[in-house]
Amino acid sequence: MAHITLANYKNMSKSVKEKADQTMKKTGNLGEIFQLLALSDDVFFATDNMASKYLLKETLLPYSTKQRIAILVSLDNGCKMCVGVHKQLARVLGMNEAEIEEIALGIDALSCSNAEKALLHFAIRASKKDNYKILKEDIDLIKAQGYSEEEIFEAVCVVAYFNYINTLSNTFGLGE
Repeated sequence: MAHITLANYKNMSKSVKEKADQTMKKTGNLGEIFQLLALSDDVFFATDNMASKYLLKETLLPYSTKQRIAILVSLDNGCKMCVGVHKQLARVLGMNEAEIEEIALGIDALSCSNAEKALLHFAIRASKKDNYKILKEDIDLIKAQGYSEEEIFEAVCVVAYFNYINTLSNTFGLGE
């Protein structure tokens, strides 16, 4: 049960209700994060835009990498709700059950390239409070693995998105 009163359908704005109708049609329910974000149209649509552009749209990074980042950051932040949601989304986006379950075993247990493991380790480091200690040399090491600056930027944007969503979810007790 959330720590604050979440938006219910009848109190949502017309534009958020349109999104709610689409979500209900696809999933059958509105998750707590949807209801929390729906407390503010501005926050809802800014967040929805980030999610659709970073996670659901084809971008430079493959879906599997983005979902690994999502789940790893959420695990690291203790956000059970986001871990569950992104395991489901990973399935929808084409990851198999073994690929999804191995994420919980840690980066080094993943069946992916050493280059991707390096990017994932970097992503977790970027998610930490001491990310200000990351140096150009650290980014150069990821570039040496074959990642472009744009791909590294995208990975860090996904990290930042999940730090944001995990903070909202954890602070307001969603998914408990």
